[in-house]
Amino acid sequence: MGPFIVQVRARLESLAQPMYVLYSDFPLVDSDSLTDFDVVLQCPPNLRRWIQPQVLFKLDGRSLFEPFPQDTAFPLFEWGLNWCVAQRSHQYLMLHAAVLEREGRAILLPATPGSGKSTLCAALAYRGWRLLSDEFGLFDLERRALAPFPRPVALKNQSIEVIRRFAPEAVLGPLFPKTRKGTVAHLRPPASAVRGMDEAVFPAWVVFPKFTIGARLALRALSKAQAFLRLAHNAFNYEITGAEGFRAVGEIIRSCGCYDLSYCDLDEAVAEIDRLTA
Repeated sequence: MGPFIVQVRARLESLAQPMYVLYSDFPLVDSDSLTDFDVVLQCPPNLRRWIQPQVLFKLDGRSLFEPFPQDTAFPLFEWGLNWCVAQRSHQYLMLHAAVLEREGRAILLPATPGSGKSTLCAALAYRGWRLLSDEFGLFDLERRALAPFPRPVALKNQSIEVIRRFAPEAVLGPLFPKTRKGTVAHLRPPASAVRGMDEAVFPAWVVFPKFTIGARLALRALSKAQAFLRLAHNAFNYEITGAEGFRAVGEIIRSCGCYDLSYCDLDEAVAEIDRLTA
């Protein structure tokens, strides 16, 4: 997956089918390849496995979280992998942002949960933009570029049907109701995103999206100072990277146009981003 090699071991039908549907375009590596994350999903060794089946996420043989219901093994894998990357990948400045590319230039969509980031990211991925990531803007501190990390896009609640209507050709995995984030479904990344996952890009725009029911479309330019503070706030490891992280955020902001985007209608938001980046 982009810069990472992940080994996944499990004997769970509830994991196998979504993995096949959502990761079938990704390349396999030799079994003796050096892995970044050695992940095992398995049932806990207790009597509850027969009454209320559960699943554990283990990294390097160590359980990281409380057990999940066994039928949510795939969301557990996705969230667990996010945790692994956030904890162990400090060669990057890690931004909580969607990243997409077109014609060699990238747009960053940093946002807090509930801002409509994933919905807008999924829509752009099916309107001519190459998906780099829905969750991690990985700014390589050595290459000074954004590393692609395409994975399934996690859509929640009403966003699922919004994307089904917006992009009927998109492939979605099964619905997982009653998770800690409500109903979740995962969008398979377009094949073009997987083919291009070795192609790093340079950022050209930083757009902070905000979905609000009934809001009128509005795109507002931000000062560099405002944008710097907000982008630094959206970095998972800004404090850990120290001065290097400070310089990286400054470099991104200096090289980008920075904006706030308020929207309610997804088609209008995509059209506005197309106008901005034309």
